[in-house]
Amino acid sequence: MTSAIAPESTLQKIIRLLRWNKPAGRLILMIPALWSLVLASHAQSKLPPLDLLIVVILGTLATSAAGCVINDLWDRDIDPKVERTKNRPLAERSLSIKVGVVVLLVAALCAFLLATYLNPLSFGLCFAAVPVIAIYPACKRVFPVPQLVLAIAWGFAVLIPWAAIAGSLDLHTWGLWAATVAWAMGFDTVYAMSDREDDLKVGVKSSAIFFGDYVTGAIAVFYAIALACLIWLGWDLHLGYFHYVTCGIAGLLWIWQSQQLSKIEIPASIYQRAFGQNVWIGFILLVGMLTPELQNLSFW
Repeated sequence: MTSAIAPESTLQKIIRLLRWNKPAGRLILMIPALWSLVLASHAQSKLPPLDLLIVVILGTLATSAAGCVINDLWDRDIDPKVERTKNRPLAERSLSIKVGVVVLLVAALCAFLLATYLNPLSFGLCFAAVPVIAIYPACKRVFPVPQLVLAIAWGFAVLIPWAAIAGSLDLHTWGLWAATVAWAMGFDTVYAMSDREDDLKVGVKSSAIFFGDYVTGAIAVFYAIALACLIWLGWDLHLGYFHYVTCGIAGLLWIWQSQQLSKIEIPASIYQRAFGQNVWIGFILLVGMLTPELQNLSFW
């Protein structure tokens, strides 16, 4: 006798709408924010404040949640035609547009309340990020490389915490911003590779389509730019030898990943796995950045 499967509750559908059942996408936005918090504190010769750490973590969760809902509201008529996205709650009509808008407003309100804790520059950067996040889904319809818009949105995860710590943006900030934008271009192009056939059918644009036969080479270049920026930051901020060790590990993993992606025929699951690997790579790099602070023993 087979047991009946319990129907999915509204709460479970909302969790899927926010992608909280897939933590990789939430963590990969949080990572550059943590990079920024650690490096900005190091540049100021102080330790990352615990209260700001909590605000940054909650802020990335709220912002990511809002971004997911905005994306799904834009794409509710396209997602059913794409294999990877056809079961999203708004695509399959298991949640109404009204519920989606309410969830979006709650997430946006949480993000706003967290932003009020920040200084004026950081608060202004939070608002500057909103239109970039909001237009990304539209860019998939008209801009040949929409991943660049998403990568720029990712870059705000660097600018906001850095401004909150330092009260200004400097050359190191923009170095980390460039590393994050290049990294996001790399991992989101990998993510887009699994959707190429469906995207071509429905007319959605992506960097995976734009770069064509050169897509794996482009991904390798993006990773190389990110790595070069991170190595320069380590040198100029005197992060110590262990930072270079973690950069070396990241570089080897990115090389291996690029080689795997260059194979002629690979299952779609490989692309998703490669995207998830970038979460671990990001945390490995974070450990290297944290090493000087951990050696102080009086962390926080």
